[in-house]
Amino acid sequence: MMYGDGVQKMPQVETPIKLESSNQMAKLMRLATYASVTVAAILIVVKIGAWLATESVSLLSSLVDSLLDAGSSLINLFAIYHALQPADREHRFGHGKAEALAGLAQAAFIAGSGVFVMLEAIDRLFNPRAIDNGEFGIGVMVFAILLTSILVLFQAYVVRKTGSIAIHADSFHYRVDVLVNIAVIMSLILSSYGGFLVADPLFAGAIVIYMGFGSWKIAIKSLDDLMDREFPDEERIKIREIAMAHPKVHDIHDMRTRRSGRYSFIQIHLEMSRELTLVEAHQISDEVMYKVEEAFPSTEVLIHQDPEGVEERRDGF
Repeated sequence: MMYGDGVQKMPQVETPIKLESSNQMAKLMRLATYASVTVAAILIVVKIGAWLATESVSLLSSLVDSLLDAGSSLINLFAIYHALQPADREHRFGHGKAEALAGLAQAAFIAGSGVFVMLEAIDRLFNPRAIDNGEFGIGVMVFAILLTSILVLFQAYVVRKTGSIAIHADSFHYRVDVLVNIAVIMSLILSSYGGFLVADPLFAGAIVIYMGFGSWKIAIKSLDDLMDREFPDEERIKIREIAMAHPKVHDIHDMRTRRSGRYSFIQIHLEMSRELTLVEAHQISDEVMYKVEEAFPSTEVLIHQDPEGVEERRDGF
């Protein structure tokens, strides 16, 4: 991490690049929400027909999951639209937490659907029924797997590029869908051709357990964002190293970090020589700020300048 020997202004080239990147991320997030709503609508139609033809509880679990996918995808659509709105007079830090709220809602959706499917599975476990039209159900599930897998791959790409909590939570729904569809095919084969009627509810129960773990992870991540959880220690250490690499920064303290959707916020106090002028201290702060923003894209950095040796209250962490 190299700084100039003197105190000089950094080139004014960072902002346009960041804005362009931000616009690209917003476009990707919108495309991901439109794609998920479209896929959910298609899957609901074909799965309703398959469930009516087979009366399989595993297929019912897949249908319920797709119905909830559609509902959560619509929530995502509105949440991401709101989250992408620029900061305004009433929301100076932007609207990024709308993503975390959507993630929390989706976790509740997943948990609720899991309870419903588990109750159906328990009933079928004690009252097994033969499955009709297994071939038709298998064909529908193969189609669903192919369509959903394409969507999941696209969503994974968007999450890697944007780090969106809402898209990640939505993607989990569809990953569950893929597993549900595979389990449905296996249960239809075992029930229709192997005579193993309890395979249907057993596979449904296994899917519910996976849904429970997934909803818990999404809820924790969303709550961390809503409660302004600090960056991981390795990221905080990196911020400190960047600041301390400047030859005119003697120490830093009171670092505070948080995330809000795809944006992050960092606040730090820099200790510098009391002999510096206000203009010099400001220029040093700008140099540190640009370096931190370069290492952490889509981040707003706020720096407070402190003269070295001044006693003041500190956080202590």
